[in-house]
Amino acid sequence: MTRIRLPLLVAGTAVQLLVVTVPGFAATMEAVSHVASVTVYPDAAMVTRSAEVDLPEGTTSLVFKGLPIGLDPASLRVEGAAAGALSIGSVDTRTAPTDVRPIDSAIETRLKQLRFEREGWQSSVDALEAKKAMILRYGEASPEKLSAEAAPLEIARWPSAWDVVGQGLAKVGDDLRAARGSLRDLDDQIKALENARQRPVAHGTAGRDVIVELEAGAATKGKITLSYRVAGASWRPVYDMRLETGTAGAKPSLELVRRAAVTQRTGEDWSGVALSLSTVRAARGTGAPDLQPLQMQFFEPPVAYARPMAKSLVAPSPPMADSAQRQAAPVVAEARPAEEREASVEAGAYQASFRVAGQSEVPADGATKTFRLGSRKLVPELSIRTTPLLDETAYLSARFTLDEDVPLLAGPVSMQRDGVYVGQARLGFVAPGDSAELGFGADDKVKVSRVPVRRKENEPSWLGSTKVETREFRTTVKNLHDFPVKIAVFDRVPISENSAIAIDMLPATTPPTDKIVDDKRGVMAWRADLAPNEAREFRLAYRMKWPADRDVDFVENPVRKQ
Repeated sequence: MTRIRLPLLVAGTAVQLLVVTVPGFAATMEAVSHVASVTVYPDAAMVTRSAEVDLPEGTTSLVFKGLPIGLDPASLRVEGAAAGALSIGSVDTRTAPTDVRPIDSAIETRLKQLRFEREGWQSSVDALEAKKAMILRYGEASPEKLSAEAAPLEIARWPSAWDVVGQGLAKVGDDLRAARGSLRDLDDQIKALENARQRPVAHGTAGRDVIVELEAGAATKGKITLSYRVAGASWRPVYDMRLETGTAGAKPSLELVRRAAVTQRTGEDWSGVALSLSTVRAARGTGAPDLQPLQMQFFEPPVAYARPMAKSLVAPSPPMADSAQRQAAPVVAEARPAEEREASVEAGAYQASFRVAGQSEVPADGATKTFRLGSRKLVPELSIRTTPLLDETAYLSARFTLDEDVPLLAGPVSMQRDGVYVGQARLGFVAPGDSAELGFGADDKVKVSRVPVRRKENEPSWLGSTKVETREFRTTVKNLHDFPVKIAVFDRVPISENSAIAIDMLPATTPPTDKIVDDKRGVMAWRADLAPNEAREFRLAYRMKWPADRDVDFVENPVRKQ
């Protein structure tokens, strides 16, 4: 068997072919291909199509029609293998309008019938409404109008009149409910058919055709594969974190489950494909940006020229219009939990790839399809974190180190603690060997309180004097567990980048364990181990000074000026 490979950029399709032979010209085959495999990146996808071909002797132009308009022509690659001698010549791409799909006549006929039936039921509803209104007017008429002689109706005959009015209203009400119910059913059927019917593709919508020139020494059968990168597809990581706190004496454990949420709107059918997921950013640049020189010069204000106002010749655009039963599980003698299929991992020096087991299907309508990539047991370090300035709640936190070769990309995490869902968090990028920390909900057996101890302000008595303000707070943390816990208390003092504003820590402050947390000035932390039923106090005291003739303001997360 002869194998050939052409290092060109191209796209493809699996094939049964229509051959048209014209004397003196190459035969033309229209390939009817299928997507064999797809590698999805976080911002694109690499699609490989396969085609079985039955080639005549000589030159043949193999046409892959209707490929996505969003494919990158520079990424096209074509390869082939045949039983006899086969060579690949030129590879060409062209833009071609997509064929317009005909409207389903059966659906349109049914819609016409349903709309006709609806008109009939609407007429019935209108007639019953009129009848009901007439009966109500009759019931509200004065007594003298209820008899043929225009005389007041005898009192003895009033009950009969009431019965007639009541029976009439009841009968009309029953008929009206039935008619309205039929009307609603018809509306639901009409809406379902309108959503399900095929709409014709807008005229001028384009796709791409790829023409591959093949030359066979003799009639032969072979296989052609076409690969190309296409936009409109992506995957994002999602995670499950399952923490077992080990309260029964066992050590805590943390299970990390990787998943991938895949979506695509390429216009192609990805059904029964071999699916892989890669961490490579295919649409990102291939090198660091080029840094240009920066010149500092005096600012010259732009010269403004007056220009006459012109009336717009374009009219404003009008506003756009707003646009199965589950089967019972069979009874088995011994039930076993179902296992989720996991992907195989290929980790390289610069990227990681996950190969999803079996054949996969990803719809082209943008719906999210989730696949399980793998799981890993981690050894967590549990502690209690609290920020009483903002929330006097103690939160259980788990810190872990990633001990595998595949990084964790940033993504949402579903958190479970001892089998109970506690919420969703977000995980940042974690490289192999790095550590990360996530919260697993409130710990009600650790009590936290923060109270102001002192606040003193001096009122300046003369112009140009300094205003001084002193603040002191006490934070108390008590461990109500029957086992020791590690705690971390976070607090802050204001910071100043103006020499006229001075902020000083006072001796009453409990020395913090971390004077700066995560490179954030003014944010500090106290860490300690609390025995069962032990309470610990942490004090924070500081003094602020600034000119009395100036007002001050406090700004959270200030942006540094370059």
